[in-house]
Amino acid sequence: MHAGRPPIRVVLAEDGVLLREGLAGLLARFGFEVVAAVGDADALRAAVAEHVPDLVVTDIRMPPGFTDEGLRAAVDLRRAHPGLAVVALSQYVQHAYATDLLDSGDGRGIGYLLKDRVVDVEDFVTALRQVADGGTVVDPQVVRRLLRRQSDPLATLSTREREVLASVAEGHSNAAIARLLVVSEAAVGKHVGNILAKLGLPPDDHTNRRVLAVLTYLRNTPTDQRAH
Repeated sequence: MHAGRPPIRVVLAEDGVLLREGLAGLLARFGFEVVAAVGDADALRAAVAEHVPDLVVTDIRMPPGFTDEGLRAAVDLRRAHPGLAVVALSQYVQHAYATDLLDSGDGRGIGYLLKDRVVDVEDFVTALRQVADGGTVVDPQVVRRLLRRQSDPLATLSTREREVLASVAEGHSNAAIARLLVVSEAAVGKHVGNILAKLGLPPDDHTNRRVLAVLTYLRNTPTDQRAH
């Protein structure tokens, strides 16, 4: 703890109980006050509303879907509380919401760290304090991957999502794509929804989002690599 200043009040969100308890103990040892330690995104939102912390430290993948629940919650919390400092901890870069998080609050009080690259406890604690003080700490690998994604908007799509988008580009309906890929029509609908979200095509856009997705695919896929 810095002399003369009260401890930084932290809400910690991590679904793994051992890691959550370990982080809580580590932060307490370095003078932070962990006011809540929770295991899912809904509990994170509730804890922030109840405790009004200085800092949120959250994993990105949490129940129920284990995709980007923690990151989406962090983005929502920054919109509701622009002065709230947030550090996202992850094993990977979640492109769809990472840019939204980094852009929030003029980019102040934000951290995005990759778990596997946190190799020094004191460096980690220093990064948390910097973010709590309004600084920005982003792992260089995160920056590189986000820049790469800006040059290729399709880079975030999974192999199956690319297959679905290629079939959409050929004019197939969801039912036809389901037959082609031997999956359920509901699964195709879910893939299409993920594709539209990852390409940043907002649900309130009245333009046909499937057409915009196809245009993105055609602009960024060489002719010889397109599905035939």
